[in-house]
Amino acid sequence: MTHKAGYVNIIGKPNVGKSTLMNALVGEKISIITSKAQTTRHRILGIVNGDDFQIVFSDTPGIINKPAYKMHEVMNQFVRTAMIDADLILFVVDITDKDIDEKIIGNLKNTDIPVFVLLNKIDLSDQETVISQVRQWEQELPCAIVYPISAKENFNVQTVFEEVLKKLPESPAYFPKDELTDKSMRFFITEIIREKILLHYQKEIPYSVEVIVDAYEESAKLIKIQATIYAARDSQKAILIGKGGSAIKRMGTSARIDIEKFAGKKVFLELRVKVTDNWRDDELLLKRFGYEA
Repeated sequence: MTHKAGYVNIIGKPNVGKSTLMNALVGEKISIITSKAQTTRHRILGIVNGDDFQIVFSDTPGIINKPAYKMHEVMNQFVRTAMIDADLILFVVDITDKDIDEKIIGNLKNTDIPVFVLLNKIDLSDQETVISQVRQWEQELPCAIVYPISAKENFNVQTVFEEVLKKLPESPAYFPKDELTDKSMRFFITEIIREKILLHYQKEIPYSVEVIVDAYEESAKLIKIQATIYAARDSQKAILIGKGGSAIKRMGTSARIDIEKFAGKKVFLELRVKVTDNWRDDELLLKRFGYEA
């Protein structure tokens, strides 16, 4: 029996639905999903296994055309790497977005890697627009195959999955067949906490903070976690904590519930907030946070 395996890398602008698509394809919540842009900061692998195949899906950060920090530069490097080491590229486009990223289009025109253009969020559009957009992208990228989808509504996702499987090269598996991702439990804990920060706080707070797990202790029935939220300013620390610690308690409870669901165990979560004003440009700290391309 022949075995197929390959890397299928998901790229696109911020907030086009890459993480929603990744989770739908993998069948698990691997990547953070919120309505805010630039949610995904790392390259995250989601692995789907069958008896005769292994698909390694890769969710990438949204492409940032004008990086403001060293962190943004590393995030863009994740995307550049994903465009080189793929066996298949899934280029996700928001059908309601009229601005075309000419640089990415140019890169896709010059690649030998097979490309699927996925016109996402068609549930927010109409049939006439979908047909028009499919034709437009077929002209824009004649070597690509265009699929209208709704990752949120799971429309046409199974079709894309089946077509991806057809495109995979013959290869042995890259990872053990029981693995779901290349990331550790600590990574997913930080992502869950960061997701709750995105959901519970407004304005610049979610974009100005990062999370690291300082201590992780697991027993048969309980996981004890100590984590630090790094903020850029004292004013942000005050907002994160809230009056009498109310805000961080509310957010922490929400994170603990999700971590318990993810880990399948009771969790004790202790959070603290630390101010480091230049963390987004601090190479040593960025490496600690996992920003290594």
